Amino acid sequence: MPDVRTSVVESVRAQLSRARASARAHQDAAKADLAAAEARLERVRQAAAQRPARAAAERDRRLAELDARHAATLADLARRAAVAGAMRSPGAAGEAWASWHPTPAARGEPPDLLRIGEIHVPGAGPAPALVPLFDRGHVALVDNVQLGGDAVVATLLLRALGRTAQGQIEITGYDPERLGGGLAGFAPLAPAGLLKFVGPGGLTPLLDGLVDHIRRINETVLAGDYASLAEMALATGRRPEPWRVAVLLGGDEPSRHERAQLDRILRTGAACGVHLIVRGIPVAAHSTVEVVRVEGDRAELSGCGPLPVLLDPPPPPELVTATCRRIADRVAVGPAPAVFHDLIPPEGETWTEYSAGGLTAPVGDSPEGRPVSVTLSDYPPHALIAGPSGTGKTNLIYAWMGALAARYSPTELAFYLLDFKEGVSFARFAPGRRDPSWLPHVRLVGVNVNTDREFGLALLRFLGRELRRRADAAKQHEVTKLSELRHEDPEGHWPRIVAVIDEFQVLLTGRDALAQEAATLLEDLARRGRSQGIHLILASQDVSGIEALWGRPALVAQFTLRIALPKARRILHEANTAAETLPRHHAVVNADSGAPDANRIVRIPAASDRRVWGDLQHRLWQDRPAWLGAPRLFDGDAVPRLAEAPDFVKLAPGAIDPVVLLGESIDVQAHSARLPLTRSPGRNLAVLGTRVDEACAVLAAAARSLARQHEDGTARFSVACLDPDAAATAESLRADLPADTGWYDAESLPALLASLEPDGSRPHYIVIFACDAAASRLAVKEGGRSGHDHLRRLLNTGPERRTHVLGWWRGVGRLRDDLGGPGSRTDSIGAWIALDVQGSDLAGFFPQQGGPAWYPRPWRALYFDRARHRTPEVVIPYGLSG
Repeated sequence: MPDVRTSVVESVRAQLSRARASARAHQDAAKADLAAAEARLERVRQAAAQRPARAAAERDRRLAELDARHAATLADLARRAAVAGAMRSPGAAGEAWASWHPTPAARGEPPDLLRIGEIHVPGAGPAPALVPLFDRGHVALVDNVQLGGDAVVATLLLRALGRTAQGQIEITGYDPERLGGGLAGFAPLAPAGLLKFVGPGGLTPLLDGLVDHIRRINETVLAGDYASLAEMALATGRRPEPWRVAVLLGGDEPSRHERAQLDRILRTGAACGVHLIVRGIPVAAHSTVEVVRVEGDRAELSGCGPLPVLLDPPPPPELVTATCRRIADRVAVGPAPAVFHDLIPPEGETWTEYSAGGLTAPVGDSPEGRPVSVTLSDYPPHALIAGPSGTGKTNLIYAWMGALAARYSPTELAFYLLDFKEGVSFARFAPGRRDPSWLPHVRLVGVNVNTDREFGLALLRFLGRELRRRADAAKQHEVTKLSELRHEDPEGHWPRIVAVIDEFQVLLTGRDALAQEAATLLEDLARRGRSQGIHLILASQDVSGIEALWGRPALVAQFTLRIALPKARRILHEANTAAETLPRHHAVVNADSGAPDANRIVRIPAASDRRVWGDLQHRLWQDRPAWLGAPRLFDGDAVPRLAEAPDFVKLAPGAIDPVVLLGESIDVQAHSARLPLTRSPGRNLAVLGTRVDEACAVLAAAARSLARQHEDGTARFSVACLDPDAAATAESLRADLPADTGWYDAESLPALLASLEPDGSRPHYIVIFACDAAASRLAVKEGGRSGHDHLRRLLNTGPERRTHVLGWWRGVGRLRDDLGGPGSRTDSIGAWIALDVQGSDLAGFFPQQGGPAWYPRPWRALYFDRARHRTPEVVIPYGLSG
């Protein structure tokens, strides 16, 4: 045991001895290195001590050389800036005050440098002293600013106001010493919201507000897509935010927090359109700050080095005030609208969208300058637009239509347009006399239909039939909605349909059958149309238009997309008052039935200008498919012409049962109201009313259409004119009928009626103008029978032998007298067309129902054919000239 312990101790001692030896070796080496370093340091000290004078001289020489180069560079830059400024038209940014006036820059044009005086460059003469401000940086006035600082501030602000569009600059003044007196000349801007003053102690909240504004611009406007508002304006051609200029005119020494906020604004403000003009507050040196050292009427600019600047005189006070007042007046009218061109995709990108899943297009831009798009699809399916007269309802529709038409081709989108106002808002989309182009997507245009509710009902019936056709096709392909149908039937033609009805409430007014049917059809279309790609846009400028819907909650619920223009009422949720404070050219777009949280404020472009719209329409029209025809234009104020009627053009000889064309039907398709003259009992026509021109027009169109269906000699015509006021029309008609047409008056008509013994060998058409005018002559009996007896016999038995009477009676009572009195049957008059006859007077033709709901109006007629109609239809007589 002792031997083991002894060996361990000896081993440890040996290891310690080796460690001590190694440590002494390292220590000796370190001492040697230290000595060498001290020797080198001493040599360096000795060398440095020998050359101090020479080093100082070299340093001074180099600094002097740098100063000279810097001065030369500054002088050259000043000269170049002066030359550049002199080469361009300065406008309001540089014009002398004697001839100065506002010259706003064009849209998308970058802001100018602002002149404050003249630079005197040695050897080059004077040149304008230009200060960068907007989108570039800030201005600090230092030194003895009381001698000229006010003039520089006024010069910068007025030139800036004159070179930008009205409302594009918002100024905040902080003037604690003179309480706003330094900016008194600009006070007229305050009522328009373009100038506000911050009182003493308000510097902190002012700077905090500017910093928050910069943060908002970066987060929501630039949003990482652009580095600055200037870059955004250059790329998009529009500036979504005004410039904000804070004029800080002295005060106490800024606090630590205020200094930090000032530094943040100086670093980041210019990119976000926030600029400072500072006087009397020390500002840290920064590359974005142009320092103007003012001494009387002289100054130096930090960007021009030591070059002297002779300041311009201050602008005349009356010029400042008058300019600010004009700007405020224009701004008070409302902000300028957005630009319609911004809604249209670039060349080469039109008609590239597909509508299988819905229709999406911008209607304007947001306050941040971003496009705001709206969608019509399964949700939201339909839109409701409201706004008082003059708030831009029609303009909004134009903008929306243009954005959609540029994105979706006519095979993807079809418009049906109906305007119940007294105007022709939609007529531009159909061919006209001056402009033969049309919007290729439009299938129907109805204008001046404020008294033709029947046309609105006809459109709803047409859309109802189209809805059933699409639903049937969907069933055949075992699908439920349009997107699925288009996938299963790619060769089918299934565009999305958008029906725009302006002043739609006209359809729903009154408690008649038409209003009830219109409401029923609207509700069905609104409920089921979404799945089949049929969308409704209903617009109204009056609260009554919206109120017309509130009694139909099932209908209102389908219109989840609501667009409210300024001062629109009852279209949004009752707690949503956003439309009350909207400026002009703006709208609230809400896709959640008007719930306040779903509001989007949109600036609507001016889209009603014919030149702007015409350029787009012509471009799309030239690219239209070859198979696409012009849309149907129904103008309620226009009188149709028989010669232009499609059904008249198609008529040709050889018809087994000729048809009478009485006028144009009020329908989506352009077709004529027809009366087939078969050999059935009662195939006669009675025209009822006192309006001579319209009665003559109906008879003339009837006879001319019949003549077109017979070769010469295959039909007989007889014309009897018993009213002198109708003589001209009757004579003109006779000239267009076959040469053997008989001519009769009140004296000869009874003989004609007595001599007629129809044999059916060829048709015979007897056209009588004002038949009741011969009542006294027809009452005379000859051979035991009166002319009335012969007329009744002809009406009762003639049609079976191809003899038909087309007569005009100037009153229902007079017709009944000719038929045998008040209790006589009217079966022999199988068809009638009423002009200025009240519906109650026609009750005799509807013994079980009473008279129809008919209120006469100019150049409209109520047509009823016992063999074909359940209820009468309204028609438009063809014009006499046609």
